[in-house]
Order: sequence, then structure tokens, then C-alpha cells
Amino acid sequence: MENSSQTGKPYFGFIRSPVRLLAAILVCNLAGVIGSVFTVTGPGSWYASIVKPSFNPPGFLFGPVWTTLYTLMGISLYIVWMEGLSGKRVTTAVIIFGIQLGLNTVWSFLFFGLRSPFLGLVEIIILWVFIAATIVLFHRISRPAAYLLVPYILWVTFASFLTYTIWTLNTPVAGV
Repeated sequence: MENSSQTGKPYFGFIRSPVRLLAAILVCNLAGVIGSVFTVTGPGSWYASIVKPSFNPPGFLFGPVWTTLYTLMGISLYIVWMEGLSGKRVTTAVIIFGIQLGLNTVWSFLFFGLRSPFLGLVEIIILWVFIAATIVLFHRISRPAAYLLVPYILWVTFASFLTYTIWTLNTPVAGV
């Protein structure tokens, strides 16, 4: 059984609040559902018509990857939430988590909804900073909660490079 170094409360030996765990997972996945409203990638879509790099993952991969990441984010949030929201440290960490979750959703609107790889690039860099801040803040409360966010920041790092590449491939060269 793994324990929090600060409280000695077990995290993975049992679930102290199944309702909170489910709520945290659902809230994170809801962010994904909201973002997916703007994500149109099929034949005839703007996304299908732009130039993408050879390392662009196949479309069928995004749904399972994001569902997994949102679920890990929810479990991470649950672990921190179970430490109580009365302390400033936990409250601050949860607020920063909420900001990054909102930024995650906004990226889909900017990139797909507004069809702007540039705005998507600017926003994903800000998102990355907030994810990193969340990991640091969660680590101070619970190492397992922070570690659960590592796949997320790795995927967003890749997505940042992908967004940058799509922006450069689809930006007209001045004077040509």
C-alpha cells in the first residue's frame, strides 16, 4: 500500500470516496467532451485539408489517448482533493489544475474552431506551463498525484511540437 509522505493516508489500497473519484474523473473527461465539439477532422473538414507532418498520429489514436489522459488527470485530482480543500496549498493546486483543464479545452476551440494553428501554438505553450506548475504543486502534496500527470505533459509536449509543425507547414512564406 502506498502512502502520502505528508499524511500517511493510503491512496491506492482502497478508495476513500468513490463519489469524489468518479466526480473528478467525469469533470476531466467532460473537458474533453467540450473540446471535442470543436474538433472536426473527417473528410472535407478544414483539418483534413491542411498539410500535416509525417509523424502526425492517425486520427483513431486521439480518442483513446485523451480518454486515458483525462482519466489519469481525474485520479490525480482526486488524490489531491482528498487532502482537503481547507488548506491554501491544496486549494492553490486545485485552482491551477482547473486553469490548465480550462486551457486544455480552449486549445481545441482555437486550433479547430478558429482554424488557427498559430493561436493553438501560443495557447498550448501557456497550457504546458500550467501543466508543469500543476505537477510541481501536486508533487508537494502527493508524489503519486504528480506522477499520474507525467503522461499528460509528455503528450502535450508532443502536441506542442505537432502544432508548431502544422503551423509552419501551413504558413505562407512572405515574398513568395
